[in-house]
Amino acid sequence: MQLDFYNYKKMESYFLDWANLLLRWVHIITAIAWVGSSFYFVFLDNNLEKPSSPDLLEKGVDGAMWAVHGGGFYNPQKYMMAPKKIHTDLHWFYWESYTTWLSGFALFTVLYLWNAATFLVDPAIFQWEPSMAGVTAVAMLAGFWLIYDFVCGKFGFTENGEAKVGAIMLVVLAFACWLSCFLFAGRAAFLIVGAMIATAMSANVFFWIIPGQRKVVAAMMSGQPYDAQALVIHGKRGKQRSVHNTYFTLPALFAMLSNHYSFLYTHAYHWIILFLMMLSGALIRQFFVQRHAWKHGCAGNPLGYAFAGILVIVLVIVALKPIQPSTVESEKITFSQVQQILSQRCYACHGEQVQMKNVRFDYAESVKQHALGIYQQVVVMRQMPMNNSTGITEVERSVLSTWFKSGAPTQD
Repeated sequence: MQLDFYNYKKMESYFLDWANLLLRWVHIITAIAWVGSSFYFVFLDNNLEKPSSPDLLEKGVDGAMWAVHGGGFYNPQKYMMAPKKIHTDLHWFYWESYTTWLSGFALFTVLYLWNAATFLVDPAIFQWEPSMAGVTAVAMLAGFWLIYDFVCGKFGFTENGEAKVGAIMLVVLAFACWLSCFLFAGRAAFLIVGAMIATAMSANVFFWIIPGQRKVVAAMMSGQPYDAQALVIHGKRGKQRSVHNTYFTLPALFAMLSNHYSFLYTHAYHWIILFLMMLSGALIRQFFVQRHAWKHGCAGNPLGYAFAGILVIVLVIVALKPIQPSTVESEKITFSQVQQILSQRCYACHGEQVQMKNVRFDYAESVKQHALGIYQQVVVMRQMPMNNSTGITEVERSVLSTWFKSGAPTQD
């Protein structure tokens, strides 16, 4: 029975690794498509010029531009009102968003919720039941959207509304960074904050942008009288949420990528680091959004935003400069010392009974094969052991470093 259980765990780990890989693949592909289309339409909005040609004006073209790509010329045109006739299929940009969120949540389920005890809970940070950690993580995704949506509805179209929304959401985001890092294991904490922002982005598309556009298109193409003012409101709200999404993009991407770098999420002030780096992303995105309008004389020089974002990044880099770790006095490290460290700190996940990612360290040939990975994950990136659940010490990391640099011998 015990052997059957271990075989089951091996197979479960194997298939979960494949699910993780394939879902991550789909997630990245669809995210590229979503972010790319979002950036492209922001670019268009800031580069389309009012045409002077009478035939374009007569058709109701409000903005147009020429572009060349892949050996062909493109002529995007924007109509503020519905054109008299749409000669081809009308393409809707929403499945990029939905597929990105669905694949991302599936990946989050497979990697974090399924293994909540390992990936969500760090007893050194907060001791609680894995099931409660999973429920709280999902609740934070929904909660951030509900707060953001309420703030947009309450203040978005008042005087200085966007400034109010931005200020309030900065405070909310800072609190979310602190709360997530207070409750969850560091790597999961960063990912959850990124997932919160991504959930709000996709919810903007699902609840406001696409439904509003459908109402506008249906009314304009019906041939019947319609309330133009009501359609303007749908258009303004959709535009508002679309612009918010473009500012959310870089912070969300940083939060999701940064969870692979333990020097960030293991730092004593990790929540502040996360918040500042996401703020820098929003500032840099503001530069790219505004620079197109600046080129056409419609806005002030946005270089200040870029410099501010870069300055924040530089300050964080300087503040996180590593302290020289203690070194092992003897340069002669035996393989027996390495085996002892591996047995105490690594066999739980990479031993005879369990081999996460099909990797095991309980015999010399495999240790030699994965020596570079051990050095990278344990010494350089400091990602393993996960959440340092087995309590590896700095001296032990130094021993592994010295062993690898001396050629990673597997004999004493």
